[in-house]
Amino acid sequence: MGEYGVTPGQHVAIIWDSSSPVEALKDLVDQIQALVGADNHVSVENVNQLSQSAHRESSFDVILSGVVPGSTVQHSAEVLAEIARILKPGGRVLLKEPVATESGNNSRIKTSAKLPTALTLSGLVEVKELQKEALTPEEAQSVREHLGYQGNDLLIVQIEGKKPNFEVGSSSQLKLSFAKQPGPSGKPSVDPATAKLWTLSANDMNDEEMDLLDSDELLDSEDLKKPDPSSLRALSCKEMGKKKACKNCTCGLVEELEQEKKSSQPKSACGNCYLGDAFRCASCPYLGMPAFKPGEKILLKENQLHDA
Repeated sequence: MGEYGVTPGQHVAIIWDSSSPVEALKDLVDQIQALVGADNHVSVENVNQLSQSAHRESSFDVILSGVVPGSTVQHSAEVLAEIARILKPGGRVLLKEPVATESGNNSRIKTSAKLPTALTLSGLVEVKELQKEALTPEEAQSVREHLGYQGNDLLIVQIEGKKPNFEVGSSSQLKLSFAKQPGPSGKPSVDPATAKLWTLSANDMNDEEMDLLDSDELLDSEDLKKPDPSSLRALSCKEMGKKKACKNCTCGLVEELEQEKKSSQPKSACGNCYLGDAFRCASCPYLGMPAFKPGEKILLKENQLHDA
């Protein structure tokens, strides 16, 4: 394997930013081109324009970012996600980035502990730190100019990661068999170890370490009281506020309504029924009966009960 982990025939992308010295960038491109061969493509992309470069997913075998001598490239979450997208499954990314040994006020500078985490969250695997060294005077000056960081606790970390051997969003059918294999008797066989877990033997009942629950302890004093028979009686139709008996009534409302109907006094339409037949209309139920006092209760036969 050649320098930077590049071998002949691979497609390589080199990512740079405004801090990258132009001559150093040209030298790196020539060096990588010589490693992969003249017939293979080496793409050079600015970190700020990477998402607009319109590269198809899984385009590169190797991506080198921030490795131009003198560069101080910062890799945002969006940049790392784009790197993971255009990297081929199983492809490798090698990057260098200045980090702080402690958390500071400059949010653009990651700590040495957060950089590997950022690569992992972008979807890369087998992330590992390869090298950590102090900044050269030129690199320290570049950090102050481009990132506005004035601290003296910076280091340059070289780190690598790989893309998993599958594409993001890919799917594969799982070959699962849930069919139970029949035993000698033709019935599905049961794993003896599984059956043992659900078997309670006599020895288990005598085991001092087994805590069995007494079912009587689940009942309290209220549960043991005999209920009052009146509380078990269903409410009658009248108690439920019904004026008519329900179908198949068993509470006696049907009989009560029939009795009231038989003993009810028909209402007079003219008000003269008590005076006798001379004052009664043709449909009066009292026809043929002697006169009676107003308010006196008169019992009529059932065939005589109809509206006056």
